[in-house]
Amino acid sequence: MKAARLETSPRLQRVLDYLSDGREHSTLDIVVGASVCAVNSCIAELRANGYHITCRREGDVWLYRLVARAEAA
Repeated sequence: MKAARLETSPRLQRVLDYLSDGREHSTLDIVVGASVCAVNSCIAELRANGYHITCRREGDVWLYRLVARAEAA
């Protein structure tokens, strides 16, 4: 996968902004709140840009949380 660069991707910037509160958010929360599809791909791209984002499953719901920002950000 070739990850988009955060600096040039409004899509990744929206997801990062949405996760910036440090709380857990479900896939659906992120889809609606950041106006994106393929949340798992967005998370993978943010990780490739140096962000530490956790993921855990609670029943049928996947929850994502921004743990640490990239040093260059």
